Amino acid sequence: MSQPLNDAALDQLFRTARTANGYTDQPVTTAQLHAIWDLMKYGPTSANMLPARMIWCTSAEAKARLAACASGTNAQKIIAAPVSVIIGMDLDFHELLPELFPHADAKSWFAGNEPLREISAMRNSTLQGAYFILAARALGLDSGPMSGFNNAAVDAAFFAETPRVKSNFISTLGYGDSATIFPRSPRPDFAKFNSIA
Repeated sequence: MSQPLNDAALDQLFRTARTANGYTDQPVTTAQLHAIWDLMKYGPTSANMLPARMIWCTSAEAKARLAACASGTNAQKIIAAPVSVIIGMDLDFHELLPELFPHADAKSWFAGNEPLREISAMRNSTLQGAYFILAARALGLDSGPMSGFNNAAVDAAFFAETPRVKSNFISTLGYGDSATIFPRSPRPDFAKFNSIA
């Protein structure tokens, strides 16, 4: 049986973890990107569909292309980060379900139903994006997820050869610079947003 994590682990994953607005000069290695994926892939998705498709922008050229699609201060954040990540979603994820979910004919649940595939890809790639954030934190890294960008421009710049893959959101990644972090915004108690039926 699993045991609760200790306070230090809970702090690192949730309570003291923060969204990074800037990073130190410490590099992020390719091995660390693999390690993030090797954790986040275990997070649950519906019928193990794993619709997220990640593009890890590590070169100055790739980050500049991505920054050109961003709005406001996000462009500079993307360029300055050691890594910027596009969390995309494969709208044809069902084609891989015979491999990923061999327990049932799950492909038939989605074949011919584009609206169901779209909402399923969005919901489950978003879950995988959250697993990405937690995996990065678990490995001692910080992230700066953002939605201030032009999805169509990102899709044209990065997914032109895979038109059934669309961008969901993007994130920066690295070792956060504590000087760039805003004071924590409110996190209300249970009673404000919850009820028990």
